[in-house]
Amino acid sequence: MRGMKLFNLNDPGWGRGQQNQDNEPSNKPNSAGGPPDLDEVWRDFNKRLSGLFGKRGGGRGPRMPSGGGLPSLPGPSPKFILLLIVAAILLWLASGFMVVQEGQVAVVTRFGKYVHTLNPGLQWRLPYPIENSQDVNISQLRTFEVGFRGSSRNKVLPESLMLTNDENIVDVQFVVQYRLRPDGAPAYLFNTSQPDESVRQAAETAMREIVGRKPMDFVLYSGRTEVATEVQALAQSILDRYQTGIQISTVAIQNVQPPEQVQAAFDDAVKAGQDRERQINEGNAYASQVLPEAEGQAARMIQEAEGYSARVIGQAQGNTSRFDSVATEYAKAPAITRERMYLETMQDIFTDTAKVMIDAPVGNNMLYLPLDKIMQQAARGNGAASGSGGGSSTDASGSSSSSSSTVSTAGAGAQAASKNAPSSNRPASRGVPSGLDSLMRSPYSN
Repeated sequence: MRGMKLFNLNDPGWGRGQQNQDNEPSNKPNSAGGPPDLDEVWRDFNKRLSGLFGKRGGGRGPRMPSGGGLPSLPGPSPKFILLLIVAAILLWLASGFMVVQEGQVAVVTRFGKYVHTLNPGLQWRLPYPIENSQDVNISQLRTFEVGFRGSSRNKVLPESLMLTNDENIVDVQFVVQYRLRPDGAPAYLFNTSQPDESVRQAAETAMREIVGRKPMDFVLYSGRTEVATEVQALAQSILDRYQTGIQISTVAIQNVQPPEQVQAAFDDAVKAGQDRERQINEGNAYASQVLPEAEGQAARMIQEAEGYSARVIGQAQGNTSRFDSVATEYAKAPAITRERMYLETMQDIFTDTAKVMIDAPVGNNMLYLPLDKIMQQAARGNGAASGSGGGSSTDASGSSSSSSSTVSTAGAGAQAASKNAPSSNRPASRGVPSGLDSLMRSPYSN
């Protein structure tokens, strides 16, 4: 127990060892026991406080007033006060730094009046209460429904029922999507008290106006896209007129139908209209199929008639020209022209026949050459030669050649007989009709 040091609460030194015991007088009352000396405690507290505030020296501190009141505390140092003021100012200025998130802007107001807009990033403004800022999300796509809430079954009839141009009522449900313009944040905050509600009312007003200009069938079927486009343009013009800083992105019509009370009758009318359209389409399809064919046939007949007319006219003109040339030559040499015409006529006649009649130079007998039968036998011989072997082929070819030579001889004889016919004792005009002879002599007598 010798090494342990005990502190007495009545000890005026309070753990300072023998320092205070050496400096303080020894004739203090109650030094051996009793409550602590308040004066000593107060002096020690003043010393510590003076050292904290920068006072130097070994003063004994303030004394207790004679009236028994509390002692007066020493005043703070001017440097310390200045340091506190500078630190407070720096902290106040540092409170003006702020971070604006991406997709947002900060609208700064000075004493409640708009000053400027801060872009995303680390920004600084004058601290409160001089300037204040409010963050506005300009990249957020805001959406609201008109005529329903959440699902098309949750209808809001006061919003969705609208009157068309033909005095019919339709139930229109649509969705509007909008966002703020890059420079529209101040207008969004200060120009209107309820900007989102303003967009709703502008969109509903535009829809009622556009639907009121259109007939019911147009709104229900073919004109949904056109109606949505016109509504978006009209609602945007209304918002721009009030300078709301809002840009409408999309107006999408979700559902358009007649009221539920007349839905059954309307479905019947729609079915009847669809049947009518189907029959009209079928009639148009049939007409589109028949009319081109009829037009093609008519055009073909017209072209054939025109071709026949041109052919007949051309033949007539050619015959006229040929007759004029023959008449001219006939006038120059009648006998030679008659003979040439006779030969050409006989050639035209015998071109398409296999029978040849040869007028014998003496007597009244006619020589008949059966060229058709000879040609048939030659054809059968050629067929047998193609179907048999080599030896029989040689015989067939020999017979075929003999038949061909016979035909050639007969043809040559006929041609020679026809050529020698004018050199006989027959008259020069034999074989030429008398009417043709008289016509050739005077072709323009008629």
